[in-house]
Amino acid sequence: MRQTILGRKLGMSQIFDRQGNAIPVTIVQAGPCTILQVKTKEKDGYNAIQLGFGDKKEKHTTMPLLGHFKKADSAPKRHIREARVDDPGMFTVGQVITAGLFEKDDRVDVTGTSKGKGFAGVMKRHGFSGFMASHGVHESKRGGGSIGQSADPAKVFKGMKMPGQMGDEAVTIQNLRVVDVRESQNLIMVKGPVPGGKNGLLVIHHAIKKEAPPLRQAEPEEVEPDPELVEGEPETEEALADAPEVDETAEGEAAPVESAEATTDPAPEPEPAPESQEAEPVEAPAPEPEVEASTEPEPEPEPEVEASTEPEPEPEPDDESK
Repeated sequence: MRQTILGRKLGMSQIFDRQGNAIPVTIVQAGPCTILQVKTKEKDGYNAIQLGFGDKKEKHTTMPLLGHFKKADSAPKRHIREARVDDPGMFTVGQVITAGLFEKDDRVDVTGTSKGKGFAGVMKRHGFSGFMASHGVHESKRGGGSIGQSADPAKVFKGMKMPGQMGDEAVTIQNLRVVDVRESQNLIMVKGPVPGGKNGLLVIHHAIKKEAPPLRQAEPEEVEPDPELVEGEPETEEALADAPEVDETAEGEAAPVESAEATTDPAPEPEPAPESQEAEPVEAPAPEPEVEASTEPEPEPEPEVEASTEPEPEPEPDDESK
């Protein structure tokens, strides 16, 4: 779908491609534009969106326009333009459109207001060659010559090229190639010149003579992240369900998991649970007798010492025999 965005001409420059060729480009600030109103065929007679571009102070805005901006929750805008759309249901009031509408190598039509030249003659305005500068030509060297026929038509046909105001009019240049897009800076670079001077307002839309590109403004919408968050929630629940299995391997961690489950159970059930937990630590002294058993073999060497003392009285009868 062909879409439109408002922009501002920043100036011209040149960039180099991979082959080293210099490409003259016009740097355009495209957006951000706020949708101030969505018009439908049923209510307004045609489908269109109203775009606002460029902020300005409230004191420089009339009260009716301030109310119009507040309906869209937008700051006062300096430029307001309408753009026809095929499906107005794809847009909402307050939505922001950025330079992400375009991609590299897209073809666009750029409309702007040309520089004003003032009142100009036919030689400057239409490229007339003028008359000879000699051979009897006097004051009409730069004149336009005859503007009509004899008395038969008795009028000047419409569209006759004559002197008048030059420039300061809407000009559209078609099929300009987008050389580069910098969405983070809201900049697009278009090959060649565009109408108007620096800081002039531009209306940029996809080329009407080329195939319409797919809708790209729907990409920044937060539709894809939401299912990811929804999928992430059950994963955390499953992790909690699997947590006790992992904690069973570690005796120290099993106890807090059971206590957490006890809090989730009804009030009467958690009361017996702590009792069972208290009974378990009572059985813990069982290893204490094992320590006592380790002390029991200690008295065994004592009788051995006593046995060693028994042969001592044997030398006493020897003395008696003497």
